[in-house]
Amino acid sequence: MATAMGATAATSRAPIPPRPEPTAFGLQGSRRSASGGGRRLRAVAGRPSLFSPRAVSDSRNSQTCLDPDASTSVLGIILGGGAGTRLYPLTNKRAKPAVPLGANYRLIDIPVSNCLNSNVSKIYVLTQFNSASLNRHLSRAYGNNISGYKNEGFVEVLAAQQSPENPNWFQGTADAVRQYLWLFEEHNVMEFLILAGDHLYRMDYQKFIQAHRETDADITVAALPMDEQRATAFGLMKIDDEGRIVEFAEKPKGEMLKSMMVDTTILGLDTERAKELPYIASMGIYVFSKDAMLRLLRENFPLANDFGSEVIPGATEIGLRVQAYLYDGYWEDIGTIEAFYNANLGITKKPVPDFSFYDRSAPIYTQSRYLPPSKVLDADVTDSVIGEGCVINHCKINHSVVGLRSCISEGAVIEDSLLMGADYYETENDKKVLSETGGIPIGIGKNAHIRKAIIDKNARIGENVKIINVDGIQEASRESDGYFIKSGIVTVIKDALIPSGTVI
Repeated sequence: MATAMGATAATSRAPIPPRPEPTAFGLQGSRRSASGGGRRLRAVAGRPSLFSPRAVSDSRNSQTCLDPDASTSVLGIILGGGAGTRLYPLTNKRAKPAVPLGANYRLIDIPVSNCLNSNVSKIYVLTQFNSASLNRHLSRAYGNNISGYKNEGFVEVLAAQQSPENPNWFQGTADAVRQYLWLFEEHNVMEFLILAGDHLYRMDYQKFIQAHRETDADITVAALPMDEQRATAFGLMKIDDEGRIVEFAEKPKGEMLKSMMVDTTILGLDTERAKELPYIASMGIYVFSKDAMLRLLRENFPLANDFGSEVIPGATEIGLRVQAYLYDGYWEDIGTIEAFYNANLGITKKPVPDFSFYDRSAPIYTQSRYLPPSKVLDADVTDSVIGEGCVINHCKINHSVVGLRSCISEGAVIEDSLLMGADYYETENDKKVLSETGGIPIGIGKNAHIRKAIIDKNARIGENVKIINVDGIQEASRESDGYFIKSGIVTVIKDALIPSGTVI
């Protein structure tokens, strides 16, 4: 039985990881002054040689020598994203970054944990839509655990707001940062690290930042190598022989796509993989030098709303040095129901999951809930991940992710599905009242059959319910009935009630 019982990292609410020991890694190039934010003085004449180490998901390979240290010289800015319409109904009552992930976590835990594991301890999260649950999670998970004696670390939420100078809400990624530039520029840092709150990946930002400094860049863009089939769905970049970005193309096809091919060995990919992956796509992850960001958003492009389509292409046109940095690891943009479903089920893959929560050197942190271990009573559980505090009773679970506090009754069959669990336990008295009044408790009822579905939190699934998309429908909106179907995946809405005997 390949089953993960209550991921241990989920209970971690650890302080900032210790600084890595300095190593003789890469070039000892010139630096910016942390206080001045001006251009660096070069140790030697001319531009330094290209330094783009290959970034991989295995964080144990990380070797960096940042001077000054990331904890004092880098400000992390995580963008909460828009309304998340493509992830609806999961975003009906929550922001995209607050969507549950991998049984115990939420999406926002990924970039925050990457920051903490990379010694980036000053973190702002910009939010706008349905942000109550996101704010609550961040406060409980990181609010009292980051700062300490002589440590100015924090994870702080900044909500969209109107002001006399700007009566509008956030209009895009660049506009969101611009509206809070007055706050960001008060920090005595060298770089701003711009991240998205809805991506799944593990990355050592220290190597990313070091490459930015060693190449004397104004902006560095994280780039994902990919083949021709995937490339048509992304914004692609073209680079010169120093890894400097010279051209952008949004979802090109045909001859335009062919023209965007690059030699990815320039960025550190080996020759064989470079032939397989001749394109590089922007990951929406950037390092901006502080002075470059202030100048671009206030002087050069004061009306630009988006980094990827306006500010960064514009920066290349006016002659700023915009570098590409190769990330050759697992990365997924959780932008659609299908992508979200596949990313969650991917952690059950054997022998090696798409994304692992079991990296001791770079754990994924989350809220400490102090839940009991999961209880499995005479159940058949295979190739699945089980969160904390679950009660699984005489049922079958195969290739599924079962979220915290899930209650699954006898005779139920769960296949290829994601159960998000519950926000709370019902008391025995609650269950007694429900039983007497014909109500349905939170969880999966007796003899229910669920296949290729997402069951959002606090859902009440009655007895003998079948959620198996019996008619093979690809798209359907049944909000009044408590569910949607997108890409053939049935999604039961949060707090929904599916009556006993229902067949979907």
